Amino acid sequence: MIKNVVFMGTPDFAVGTLQALICSEKYQVQAVFSQPDKPKGRSRTLQMTPVKTVAVEAGIPVYQPVKIREPKWLEVLEELRPDVIVVVAFGQIIPRTILDLPEYGCINVHASLLPKYRGAAPIQWAVINGERESGVTTMRMDAGLDTGDMILKATVPLAKDETGGSLFDKLSEVGAKLLLETLDALENGTAEFEKQPEESPTAYAAMLKKEDGCIDWTKDAHEIECLIRGLDPWPSAWTHFGGKLLKIWKAEVAESAKRIEAAPGTICRVTKNSLYVNTGDGVLSVLELQPEGKKRMPVDAFLRGYPVNEGESFTAT
Repeated sequence: MIKNVVFMGTPDFAVGTLQALICSEKYQVQAVFSQPDKPKGRSRTLQMTPVKTVAVEAGIPVYQPVKIREPKWLEVLEELRPDVIVVVAFGQIIPRTILDLPEYGCINVHASLLPKYRGAAPIQWAVINGERESGVTTMRMDAGLDTGDMILKATVPLAKDETGGSLFDKLSEVGAKLLLETLDALENGTAEFEKQPEESPTAYAAMLKKEDGCIDWTKDAHEIECLIRGLDPWPSAWTHFGGKLLKIWKAEVAESAKRIEAAPGTICRVTKNSLYVNTGDGVLSVLELQPEGKKRMPVDAFLRGYPVNEGESFTAT
């Protein structure tokens, strides 16, 4: 019987699953493990992780190991004696000694349809790569990186205008429900475990960095449009115009527009509501952007403060 649960998670994505466990009458969340608090803002004040915030409000003990592999944390977990450890975007590699501790193992909620998109940023990469569907997989963790035996999956279709942020919200909600279904299956003995192939069918979903948002205008319009959506809200897609950084938040492929004889990144047409830009293949219609130090704005607002002429260019630097 599964009663005592230890939860390990850190960001917003993990909050829904923790809340589902707290609200369930079946499970007792004994403790929460989360990454250490980090300083935020100009004041550099320490800010609790989203998971810690929820745990504190619920009166659940919180531990924040710098390194979960240190022997003292195994001792803490041995005293807690969890039936299962639930792991959702915790952010640290969990050692074998902890993986083997609970009777029902360590169960991970991963934001992709494994074995696709193993790694730290599966949600954003699914959008960036133009996938038509994504989803959530629960698995029994092993010593590898997202390589454990799969238990349950839930598929989520991607909308045409899906962003990294909107998919994040959808998968967080789906993951919370799937975790409860998985615990039920483990408890009643109906869970089936499917081994993953050694190699993932897609590239590793590496953690994103700010520089990943630099738009390469030599790529085709569809690729750039997917990048813009995938990196919304973070780290955002960006370019330079007039020597200053310019974030691009919304764009669409201009199917009927024709490229002009000019380099990729060249603005080939300016209208009240759109900037049409040459790409390596096709034209991208830019609809919403953000000048350095300003708020997001539609193109018509941008043009009132930043005159743009056909033939000018967006550049990497």
